[in-house]
Amino acid sequence: MSSRRIVTALLILVVAAIGGGAYWWKLQGDRLPDSIAYGNGRIEAQTVQVATKTGGRVLEVLVKEGDLVEQGQLLARIDTNELDASLAGAEAQVTAAKDTVAAVKAQIAQRTSELKYAQQDLKRAETLVIKGHISQQEVDQRQTTKETAEAALAAVKAQLANAESSVETARAEVRRIGTLIDDADLKAPIAGRVQYRLAEPGEVLAAGGRVVTLLDLSDVYMTIFLPTSEVGRVYIGAEARIILDAAPEYVIPAHVSFVAANAQFTPKEVETRTEREKLMFRIKIKIPAELLREHIEKVRTGLPGEAYVMMAPETAWPEQLVVHLPPPAQ
Repeated sequence: MSSRRIVTALLILVVAAIGGGAYWWKLQGDRLPDSIAYGNGRIEAQTVQVATKTGGRVLEVLVKEGDLVEQGQLLARIDTNELDASLAGAEAQVTAAKDTVAAVKAQIAQRTSELKYAQQDLKRAETLVIKGHISQQEVDQRQTTKETAEAALAAVKAQLANAESSVETARAEVRRIGTLIDDADLKAPIAGRVQYRLAEPGEVLAAGGRVVTLLDLSDVYMTIFLPTSEVGRVYIGAEARIILDAAPEYVIPAHVSFVAANAQFTPKEVETRTEREKLMFRIKIKIPAELLREHIEKVRTGLPGEAYVMMAPETAWPEQLVVHLPPPAQ
């Protein structure tokens, strides 16, 4: 072997040794301590279905998929022609019921006057019978007239209670239909992002028909699965970190918001560090709402990434998992 070949071979060995040492050193630096559990998952968010309360034709949908909406913002309108007609009928019922109340009150005034006259007539008769000017039979007749007037007044007063109750019933129907008309304007119950636009103008929907699906960007999390050997040391509120494949340079702070009480077999789409353990526990890693608000424009669901959970409280995170965030959305 020539001296040139010997030198070349030595150089290759040196380079290989340096590269292997660097790779080993990197593995040592990236290795997680035993106090940190690890899992893969995807960014998810709670969804809210905005649906019709009653059936009807969609007049317009005012948002597009991907739009950010504020709580209370108008999203869509449902036709209310039929409800408007029902409301007019209910309002007419209120007017009719009020007229009935007025008529009954007039009857009460009349019956009260009749009773007063009957009472006075009876009193005069009782005086006259003592003096012998009229017979007892006439007194008895006037007593009967007075009792009849009392019964008539009581009956009319009972009608007044029913008439007033009819007014309240009609008013309640007006309020009910008015609420349905208000509900025909579909408004965002939360601030979030439009995920799906499920109905278009002209479509006729049944009661409960979905129009828009919203993502609640204040409730964003990643679900991971941990083996039984680790989940026993994970507690609600434990510190966590999330690193997304789309932005590996950032480390997002989070915390454990849910730990499943029962184990399950590992879902096929989830990768784990050790595939020897088949029973896993579902863990939810939640991102703080205030942090989400600061970066609302950058929040995306479906992004894959990794979550790390601290199982030893008051333990410092390794350098590669120290929080590092992008600048807030402007």
